[in-house]
Amino acid sequence: MAAESGRQFWKRSAKLPGSFIKDRSKAGLPMKSKKASSFHEFARSTSDAWDIGDDEDEDFSSSSSSSSLQTLNSKVAKATAAQVLENHSKLRAKPERCQPALGDLPTNCKVIKSSSEAQLSRSSEESCVRSPLQKQQSLPLRPVIPLVARISDQNASGAPPMTVREKTRLEKFRQLLSSHNTDLDELRKCSWPGVPREVRPVTWRLLSGYLPANSERRKLTLQRKREEYFGFIQQYYDSRNEEHHQDTYRQIHIDIPRTNPLIPLFQQPLVQEIFERILFIWAIRHPASGYVQGINDLVTPFFVVFLSEHVEEDVENFDVTNLSQDVLRSIEADSFWCMSKLLDGIQDNYTFAQPGIQKKVKALEELVSRIDEQVHNHFRKYEVEYLQFAFRWMNNLLMRELPLRCTIRLWDTYQSEPEGFSHFHLYVCAAFLIKWRKEILDEEDFQGLLMLLQNLPTIHWGNEEIGLLLAEAYRLKYMFADAPNHYRR
Repeated sequence: MAAESGRQFWKRSAKLPGSFIKDRSKAGLPMKSKKASSFHEFARSTSDAWDIGDDEDEDFSSSSSSSSLQTLNSKVAKATAAQVLENHSKLRAKPERCQPALGDLPTNCKVIKSSSEAQLSRSSEESCVRSPLQKQQSLPLRPVIPLVARISDQNASGAPPMTVREKTRLEKFRQLLSSHNTDLDELRKCSWPGVPREVRPVTWRLLSGYLPANSERRKLTLQRKREEYFGFIQQYYDSRNEEHHQDTYRQIHIDIPRTNPLIPLFQQPLVQEIFERILFIWAIRHPASGYVQGINDLVTPFFVVFLSEHVEEDVENFDVTNLSQDVLRSIEADSFWCMSKLLDGIQDNYTFAQPGIQKKVKALEELVSRIDEQVHNHFRKYEVEYLQFAFRWMNNLLMRELPLRCTIRLWDTYQSEPEGFSHFHLYVCAAFLIKWRKEILDEEDFQGLLMLLQNLPTIHWGNEEIGLLLAEAYRLKYMFADAPNHYRR
């Protein structure tokens, strides 16, 4: 009896699609009047109500076809059939688009070997073989890069075999670096479009002036400079608890955890201790400026590059406790000296009132007023001051605006340029600002402009975008650097 009533329910229930009852009095179920178009609305609200592929549904459709089809309104049936055909045509078209999109994805865009990357690869594969009941979405044009993947260079792990051109460039670098006296001018010329990951650590040491060009002197120089740095540690680091150094150390201690907070590498206690020592020693050896917020960011590219010399995989999740004490000491000392060389050229950015930054921001304003007057006037119209957004660009060398992998690529060129950090950076900032001119002009209020300029969408940037940015910066430098009156009113 129960089974019989169950079958009657499935045949007669008006709540099921395709089960409209012509004579409601025979159904034995009190029902509110419902328009026949409700079935059409139901069909439109689903991907495809007929493609579930359930055997029970097939049995139901066959057993009820003789009674249900007779009761269906003919207009509703036609409309529903048309909708089903339309859904089928869409589902057939989307997998066809999905397949070439998957094949066209460049394999060298993989940034990290991590669980997040595996999750992304699985989701992209499953999107092409999903059940027809689910809405399929075409793959994005660019692979999604996890937010924490800020370190890895796009030519690092997961890259395909190097092209002939890349092999030739790498061989050229190795010849230069292995020669008795490295030609630094030629090394700068080769480094401008980017340094291969395999030779970046030694190239940066040479370009920063930390290592001598003579290959025979390098080993002794490294040994002497590393011992000198740890001599500073023994001599000065205990003074961090003294009254006249407490404020400096406290500020460093506060800022270190804020340095790239989304990257696990920089949240390791051992790494934070290394950064504290580097910044404290630099601050007390440069009393004219001392420690200023923002200097903590400038350690990270050097630390990552010198760490990569000892780590084959990508480093954002690497546990530094796996390295020997001697290796960690060498990374710490090299990072200190290379950061010191960089800051020697821009120290007026961090002295009292930071006059270097004030001058650079003013120069940026004058330059933009000449190269894109529309953007400049747009800022004036909504009372946006360049200092409100460009101060951070100068203070942190765009490190807060770009993923760390992009900063490392950018610094390849900065170290190849004469006065790259102090002079060429101005033109990079100008090119970076004009890159977003459309988005800037679309904003029509003060708050919207500042929100945009302080949160520019660069998380997916890689070597290609940085290369285009540097090319535009070089063009601006070529036009204006030797003719300053061109951008002075």
